[in-house]
Order: sequence, then structure tokens, then C-alpha cells
Amino acid sequence: MDQLNDDNKKSDLYYYENGYMVMTSKFHKLRGYCCGNGCRHCPYHPQHVKGTSTLRDEDYLDRYV
Repeated sequence: MDQLNDDNKKSDLYYYENGYMVMTSKFHKLRGYCCGNGCRHCPYHPQHVKGTSTLRDEDYLDRYV
């Protein structure tokens, strides 16, 4: 049963697309800062600026992430 819970937690944090691991906005929020690599689900403002820790407006995230 613990394995099932671990798999569910992982699926909230990332998924695979075309052989690439795609991190969700939840993953990025847990990390706490922007890596600056242009991630698809970057929740920070300004986006894709390494070290940024200010989250974007939640309404924006609900519409586009």
C-alpha cells in the first residue's frame, strides 16, 4: 500500500511526455525557487529567471497551468 501512495505522490510532481520528465507547478513550488531552465509549468514571476521565488498570481495559474 505504501508503494501505491508513493506513486500517487510522484504523479502529482511530474509526468513523462515524449520521453522527457515534465515537472508540475507543484514540484516547482516545493523546490521554492526558479531554476531558470524555461520549464513549462514555472509558477514564478518573472518566469524563467533563475533564483526567483515570488509566485505568480494564483488566478493565472488556475487558467494556464
